[in-house]
Amino acid sequence: MPPADKHLLPDRVTVDELLRRAAAKDPDRVAIVTERHRLTFAELDAAADRCAAALSGTDGAVGLAMVLDPAFATAYYGIPRAGNVVVTMNPMLRGHTLEHICRTAEVRTAFLTSAMLEELAPALDRLPQLRTIVVMDGPASVPGTLSFDAFMAAAPAHPATPGPATAPDEPACIQFTSGSTGAPKGVQLSHRNVVANAVQVAVAHGLDESSLTVNHIPGYHLMHLNSAVYARATQVLCRDADPAASIELANQHKADRLYSLPVWLARLAADPRLPELRLDTVQAVLSGGSALPGGVARTLTEHFGVPVLQGYGMAETSPLTHCDRIDRPKWDSVGYPVTGTECRVVDVDRRTPLRYREKGEVQVRGPQLMLGYLGREHAAEIDEDGWFSTGDIGLIDLEGALFLTDRIKDVFKCDNELVSPTEVERVLVTHPLVADCAVVDFPDRFSGAVPFGLVVLEPSHRAADETRALDAIVEYVNAKVAVFQRLQHIRAVPEIPRTATGKIQRRTLREQVRADSPMAPAAR
Repeated sequence: MPPADKHLLPDRVTVDELLRRAAAKDPDRVAIVTERHRLTFAELDAAADRCAAALSGTDGAVGLAMVLDPAFATAYYGIPRAGNVVVTMNPMLRGHTLEHICRTAEVRTAFLTSAMLEELAPALDRLPQLRTIVVMDGPASVPGTLSFDAFMAAAPAHPATPGPATAPDEPACIQFTSGSTGAPKGVQLSHRNVVANAVQVAVAHGLDESSLTVNHIPGYHLMHLNSAVYARATQVLCRDADPAASIELANQHKADRLYSLPVWLARLAADPRLPELRLDTVQAVLSGGSALPGGVARTLTEHFGVPVLQGYGMAETSPLTHCDRIDRPKWDSVGYPVTGTECRVVDVDRRTPLRYREKGEVQVRGPQLMLGYLGREHAAEIDEDGWFSTGDIGLIDLEGALFLTDRIKDVFKCDNELVSPTEVERVLVTHPLVADCAVVDFPDRFSGAVPFGLVVLEPSHRAADETRALDAIVEYVNAKVAVFQRLQHIRAVPEIPRTATGKIQRRTLREQVRADSPMAPAAR
């Protein structure tokens, strides 16, 4: 690929123009492949036109379920083409969160799955502004709703003349945060933010018009869609949760990039079928959404002979700010700042920049940084110089690679020493009896707070041997960590609650361990 228009597209380019340009340059190249569909860029562009025509005359925000389907891409580019703002929605959200998003963003039209509609149905009377609901995955069984096919078929043959051109600094998309530390916040991203990040991702991932990616993710993500459309790369959508299915699909289509989640890659690394699996053409496996354990990356890299990398970002940064290098990966690092992005680490209390290898809060700035939060005039997280405080704790090495340790809200002090739950988890998960784990803080009258471990035991140790297994795990971990990091309590649990992207829901666990008593004490 050429040098990405010097890594930045002209300022006038809007999100939907990414698709328009791809269709003009390479109309017959296949854009999206599923088991039922095979759309070229010209066909996807025409479908986006029909969607925009069907939305003609509507105004306000349009909610869109992030289903791993061409319908998402069609609506995603059609909505801004009609002059509206996209509000992305995770298909796995529950009713109260969907209601919060629709009310906060003032969603007037919503493209939902049938399961999402069922979740939202009890709240519809409380959402009078929500006038139109389109069901994306089947017939419209609820009165007053439309199927996606019916919605598209109703598009006028001669749509109205489009209004004034959208400015690049106007909102293109509203994404809501995961809500792991409070009510989900609406992140406003401009066309300039999203387009800039599409280019940054394409450059960081080495995508061009010859690339073919397999997206083994539970829902569509703007990062994957926009970067592929910018680069005119083909995307194959894998909707099978079995990690081995993504390997088979990658080989079948001769993919050169495979996108997955840490939780699925961890399952793949432990899968008894792994010795039989090979990647024939894939040059890199890329992971995101939450931390990828270094042991998993090593296991898969050594087995497949290709780098298994992770990146870093958040809704507020469109999302990518960092990506590891394909030609020289660093285990446990999230990599280096993407094109046009700056990163530094500051003292948590004094807010002064720290030197290399000193741990503090990570700050970033770049063209992908959000306009701000919905309903808030100013984002306190962005200072007057444009630095965004991420809330993540980390350090930068001498080569500029970023290493993350925890969230500010997750770290705690034990005997006045800062404890990173993630650092303890990295040791805990290496014990052969541990299938999954999490560490949270637990109040202590003498130390302030102490580490509390929750573990999912391997199936063979979930019955009579549980107490012995927990004792062995505590002894193993406490011999390998600092005194203030030692587990003071431990409990076996059936599963670790995680978000759709694999992040540990520590707030939920923290509430559970504080509500349940007594707990199983660990040896001090």
